Amino acid sequence: MLGSVTTNSLVTRRPWGWFAAWCLTGGLWSFTFLAIASVGIFVLPVALVTTAILVRRSYGSGMPGLLSGLGLPVFYVAYLNRDGPGNVCTSNSGGGQTCIQKWSPWPWLAAALVLTVAGLLLFRYRQDQHKPGPPKLWHTS
Repeated sequence: MLGSVTTNSLVTRRPWGWFAAWCLTGGLWSFTFLAIASVGIFVLPVALVTTAILVRRSYGSGMPGLLSGLGLPVFYVAYLNRDGPGNVCTSNSGGGQTCIQKWSPWPWLAAALVLTVAGLLLFRYRQDQHKPGPPKLWHTS
């Protein structure tokens, strides 16, 4: 049929869109496991449904975004612990103090960076595999 667009052409024409969709799905999975004791169990069905939809629609295109997405909530955990490690005390308006124990943010930040960069590099590598010529990680044009 003239003018029709096949699913495979949509997958190959919009690889960064699929990467972003998989990245958000990875973020859902990471959040599910980081918050499993509280709200994570309620996010689990959403992560399952989005994964099922993306597996059927994207044919694996952009799937390295899942790896990058796993790092997104981990960045937030690093941000929450930015004052750590150790006890962090804040003053209340009534003259009292509240102290909480915080972890070091550096291991969280390192894990988030490794996951995010690994997903981006893998996505880029897979994109270059589908182009004619030798594979390149970075374009120099």
